[in-house]
Parts: sequence; C-alpha cells; structure tokens
Amino acid sequence: MSAKKIFVVEDSIDIQIPLRQIFESEGYTVEFANNGQEALEKLRTTMELPALILLDIMMPVMDGFQFREHQKADVRIGDIPVVIMSADANVKIKQDTIGAKHYLRKPINIDTLLEVVRKYAI
Repeated sequence: MSAKKIFVVEDSIDIQIPLRQIFESEGYTVEFANNGQEALEKLRTTMELPALILLDIMMPVMDGFQFREHQKADVRIGDIPVVIMSADANVKIKQDTIGAKHYLRKPINIDTLLEVVRKYAI
C-alpha cells in the first residue's frame, strides 16, 4: 500500500517547508500548489488523487473560496475532503461557508494538524 497523499494549497513557502517535513516524517506523500488555480490544474491532471486537501483561504490568483466552488463542481475531485487553514478569527464561519470538514487556525499546532489529517485522510 502506498503512502497517503496530502495536497496543500498554500502560498507561503514559510508554511510549505515545515508542512513537507512534518508530513514526510509521518509517512505521507505531499504535494503543494501556490494558489487555487494551480491546485485545480494539478488535481485535474494527476493520476493519483490526494486523500485530503489542506486549503489556505487567502491566496493570490484564486483564493480558497473560488477554488472550493470549482472543486465541488468537478465530479472527479469534488469529493476529496478539505480542511481549511487560516489566521482569520472567523475561520469557523468560513469552514461552514465552503463546506470544509474541519479548520485549523494559523499558526498551526502540529499535534492538532496530525490528528485532523489522520481523521480525514481516509
């Protein structure tokens, strides 16, 4: 059985680097996109879909809200569970608005991150 794949849509390299280290040390494979548009392009062309998408909300080109609209409308990728990441105080409301499974507040607590990933990356 291959490692579960986590797809992270996040524009900050300062967040991408530690997430890669954390996930790989836990046995996951991880792929990144810097914005929603790049994420859609990668997801629509990949052979191996991820078990979970971690989604930043505020990004250039295409934000998390726009990405989620397109994702839900695409039959192939629409059912991949999404967990949003945001520093916004209203992140719970945003989770409900876009239909995400869970939310993580930035700065992200590593133990909470791994707990959430284990729960939803099925």
